Amino acid sequence: MDPNFLDQAEFADNPEPRCPVVLVLDTSGSMNGLAIQELNEGLRQFTLALASDRLASLRVELALVAFGGTVKVLDVRGEKAPAGTAVPPNPSGLAVRPKPREIPFDAERAFVTVDQFLPPVLEAKGGTPMGEAVQRSLALLKDRKEIYKRNGLDYFRPWIFVISDGKPTDKGWEAVADQVRQEEIHKGLIFYGVGVENADMNVLARFSEARQPLKLKGLAFDSMFMWLSKSLSAIAHSRPGDQTPLPPVGWGEVDTSH
Repeated sequence: MDPNFLDQAEFADNPEPRCPVVLVLDTSGSMNGLAIQELNEGLRQFTLALASDRLASLRVELALVAFGGTVKVLDVRGEKAPAGTAVPPNPSGLAVRPKPREIPFDAERAFVTVDQFLPPVLEAKGGTPMGEAVQRSLALLKDRKEIYKRNGLDYFRPWIFVISDGKPTDKGWEAVADQVRQEEIHKGLIFYGVGVENADMNVLARFSEARQPLKLKGLAFDSMFMWLSKSLSAIAHSRPGDQTPLPPVGWGEVDTSH
């Protein structure tokens, strides 16, 4: 397949190697209230922190997959604030988008570098189709890596970062978990599972042999996202293939109750 013209233009403007990350976020009804509020605030702080690192803002690419009732990939591409607007910009000069907007599951549209990333304000409703959300995230990463390859762009090992306060309500998630484990074994991705409040940690543990899922201490989303921003910054300042030490985790703990 010939390189897409828009891909060529994008990578010509920014030929830095990429670290693709899919944030897979539980927006089911059980997250309603303080949990979804703290998640939104954590995302906002994460964006500010990572955007302040110039190299990370060019190398880290983010996509946001939400699962609450249905699974959807959300538009996170910020638009420059019009001249004279009263809307406060973030450090990248991007206007605030108050409502989530669904876009097709297309790896060319789903991922944006951090300098363009603008997360929507998430809303909580519906069930917890975690299996489908992770499966679609795997497909997005596979397609994104193909885009890098055909454009001759180097890349770091992709991340899937799942946050959930429950357990899957869809069928077939076990097969998806097995697929993730195989990808990790072959160094195709890095998977992190984070459990919030009443999350089923045994379910999250099924997705990875390399690392145990972490139970968020209370609703410390701000601390978790600050750790994530520091971790991705550390990776962005390394070279693809390097073993990069990550900061210690102070926001979560391994659940030993089972």
